[in-house]
Amino acid sequence: MTKKLLLAAVLMLSISLGFSQTKEELETQKAEKQATADAAQAEADALQAQIDALPGWRVGAFGVIGGSLSNFNNWYSQGAPNNASGNIGFTVNGYANLIQDKFFWRNALTTNLNWTKLDNKDTELDSDDFEPTTDVFNISSLYGRNLTDKLAASALMEYRTTILNNFNDPGYLDLGIGATWTPITDLIVVIHPLNYNFVFADNDNVFESSLGAKIVADYTRQIGAIGFKSNLSMFQSYKSGDLSNVTWTNSFSYTLWKMIGVGFDFGLRSNKQEALNFALANFDPMGTAAEPTFDNVDNELQTYYTLGLTYKF
Repeated sequence: MTKKLLLAAVLMLSISLGFSQTKEELETQKAEKQATADAAQAEADALQAQIDALPGWRVGAFGVIGGSLSNFNNWYSQGAPNNASGNIGFTVNGYANLIQDKFFWRNALTTNLNWTKLDNKDTELDSDDFEPTTDVFNISSLYGRNLTDKLAASALMEYRTTILNNFNDPGYLDLGIGATWTPITDLIVVIHPLNYNFVFADNDNVFESSLGAKIVADYTRQIGAIGFKSNLSMFQSYKSGDLSNVTWTNSFSYTLWKMIGVGFDFGLRSNKQEALNFALANFDPMGTAAEPTFDNVDNELQTYYTLGLTYKF
């Protein structure tokens, strides 16, 4: 009996040692494969960097899609027991850049559109349609002749407006010349001291075109599954600070599976002309408040954000 127990113990120990050795061997093989894969990825990244440095077109786009729908019937615990609501929005960031040894031509499109619906089925006084809430459209074209490997003489055209509501009211068209600095591959800094800001609007008493300086900074990069773009566009009027404006937009995306991922967009804007136009449109002349002017209008910071699924084109 003792011999049988001893034999069983030796057998179990041998099996355990066998599994232990097998696991160690598998981990060693995995480490070797991972090192080979890392080396291959490094070589691929180096080749891609060489491809990106070659003259020619660079074209791409990515976007964010977000949305939700809901419907309630006889849900008595809420104020409107019968209602239908929804939110749909998307953002598209696209670019087409021609990079040559002596010049470059960079073109970009940014648009963020959002619709919201809240329909109370028990009343006919509200709207049962999807109403536009976020409305951003920006297109730009930058041409430059290289003076050095990082500095170029350049000309810029940039147009900003809304397209769902009040198209081109207001609309902003910047045309200017100056210099463009590219300290690193993915960062573009435009400084144009001679720029004219054309403003198109029905209310000529508020919106006014003027001469000024234009500054644009754009950083766009893709690192593995992560893509992001940050764009700052600023106009400083030489005539009056009331005619100046600044917009900062940011887009982030993370690819989870194939071309699908999650994304987050947010934007900030300061524009005193738009703030005054809105205040005048909502001013009650029969009230006690003073009529809004550039001197007393509250120019609050404008913001938006979109969170949802992304699709990389």
